[in-house]
Amino acid sequence: MDKEYETIGWDAITQESERVYPGQDNPKHYGTLISWRLGGNDPLDGISIYDGGDYWHFVTYGLSELYEKESENLEYSGYGMEMTLKLKKNLKDEEAELKGICGILQAIARVTFENGELFRPYEYLYTGQTQGMDVKMKSLLTGFITIPDPQFQTLETPNGRVEFVEFIGVTDDELQSIINKENDVRSLYQQLGSDITDYHRQSVLRDK
Repeated sequence: MDKEYETIGWDAITQESERVYPGQDNPKHYGTLISWRLGGNDPLDGISIYDGGDYWHFVTYGLSELYEKESENLEYSGYGMEMTLKLKKNLKDEEAELKGICGILQAIARVTFENGELFRPYEYLYTGQTQGMDVKMKSLLTGFITIPDPQFQTLETPNGRVEFVEFIGVTDDELQSIINKENDVRSLYQQLGSDITDYHRQSVLRDK
């Protein structure tokens, strides 16, 4: 089979990333040593990280069909999505924190691969953990809300549609406000005023 066809889904993601970040044709990339289909623990084949100025922009490869078309659903490529996340750069051990986010994204993808659970825009991800998601577990951010990534366009690839769902780190009390129906994801996103995950920020609800 032609090599170009084999990576057609992968190439589509890369082309969209390079449209958003022109000139960044060699981003940081964390690949998976043993693929999921060969018995590996990580469902994503790779995660690229682009330089957004004051943040790093993570883009996953693996929730959509990266190679040949395998599923019978012609409308969507694989699960029909890839994940993104913007991490603010003010980090003490940047390399460790970048790897930490990659580990979190792999863990979220594992839920989808094992349970078929899809994470769509304007949903929340609550794990029940109270420790921060940063490497030193000092951050107040413990879970996520999701939005459509405002910079990435939905792709119509030969393997089907791919949407980019951005994950934004939020605090425990922010999540609780959604769970208790005192808030909803869209409203909280507006209150945050940013889609950048900032390990150092305080809760937007702390004075309420």
